Amino acid sequence: MTAVAERTDRARKGWYLYGWASHTFPTVVVTVFMSRYLTSVAENAVGRNGRVHVLGLPIAPGSLFAYTVTASTVVLVLLMPLVGAVADRTRRKRDIMLGCGWVGAAACVAMVAVAGTNWALGVGLFAVAFLGYSCSIVVSYSLLVDLSVAADRDRASSVGWAISYIGGGLLLAADFALSLFVDKPTLARIALCTAGLWWILFSLPVRRMLPRELGTGIGTARSGSLLAEGFGQLAATVRHVRGFPLTLAFLGAFLVYNDGIETVTTVAAQYGDKELQLSDTVLLLGILLVQFVAYAGALGVGRLGERIGAKRVVLGTLVVWIVAVGIAYELQVGVAWQFFALAGLIALVLGGSQALSRSIFSRLIPAGSEAQYFAFYEISDAGTSFLGPLLFGLAYQNTGNYRSALISLVVFFVVGFVLLLLVPVRRGIVAAGNPPPERI
Repeated sequence: MTAVAERTDRARKGWYLYGWASHTFPTVVVTVFMSRYLTSVAENAVGRNGRVHVLGLPIAPGSLFAYTVTASTVVLVLLMPLVGAVADRTRRKRDIMLGCGWVGAAACVAMVAVAGTNWALGVGLFAVAFLGYSCSIVVSYSLLVDLSVAADRDRASSVGWAISYIGGGLLLAADFALSLFVDKPTLARIALCTAGLWWILFSLPVRRMLPRELGTGIGTARSGSLLAEGFGQLAATVRHVRGFPLTLAFLGAFLVYNDGIETVTTVAAQYGDKELQLSDTVLLLGILLVQFVAYAGALGVGRLGERIGAKRVVLGTLVVWIVAVGIAYELQVGVAWQFFALAGLIALVLGGSQALSRSIFSRLIPAGSEAQYFAFYEISDAGTSFLGPLLFGLAYQNTGNYRSALISLVVFFVVGFVLLLLVPVRRGIVAAGNPPPERI
């Protein structure tokens, strides 16, 4: 192996390691603990049928988490493209990724202080963690282009997702062991705090493994403040992206179906707890099962994408998602094996559908604008999205029924399937100036 190849291999391992470190946020914080714990803290304050008031608006405790995600995503619509523009312009992707990530991780560590009826502190800390994670992942996703060539991008993306699931799964396994000895509120506070500590600890070596500068930007700001230049670059990107309508078409399809994917995974623990009345032990085992099955699923779906084409495989996974939501609607209260079976089905397609979507999009980006374009992509993929949680929250607020709220999400998979089917991906890749793979 040449010296250049060795440096590239080391850098890619560093990128994988950051996925291992940071995936504790979507796995432990978002999917398992914060949705249920924030709901419980709000219920402690006003009761299950009461209302908390945010900026004068009455909100049901069961909708508070979904609305917090929605509000945070609105902020991301403005923030993430700016972060991506600065990252592309300065080439300081490593430092921006880690800096944003450590802010999010610190907020997770501080969640140990959320207790009793202090739901407002929980909302604030989660919002900061959500913003920090999302901005760091924007830059992380753009590194896929810098650290791989077109021929092995599907594989690199799938391996990255698979390793991320193992990282989140190992910490979740430790949380499961702890659940046997402590009460639910204590478990939640410790799990949220240790998710941040894990994130910080395992991302420390990443700074040594990744080069200081990556990408094809100018490397330094030429004049004025960096922030002003970032806004200028963002404006240029918005004008530029209009020249690639097929890239926008794929992004639109992804934004729709990924809303469904991320919202289902975000509210899964809340649904299992509040609607199916499953114990913490069952919920943790089910979601732990997802992490390790998803490891194999991401690798398997990635290989299938290489054989028959990534777009075809993603379309197939969306059909499975539609079936899975329908099954979830029919699950019986308190029946653990049904929950486990559904978790296994979802796990088989979860990582693969997201990894291959990321790989497809990376080919639709013109060279030199990776972080900026992935900022628009990540608005939907940052652990959850805007419309999905909003629809779920509104459905629950108006019906008081989690099953009705969940089944409403089917529309995202159906519409996303149709939109993706209509996108001529090969033409889009060529239009972006990139070589298309043999199979799409």
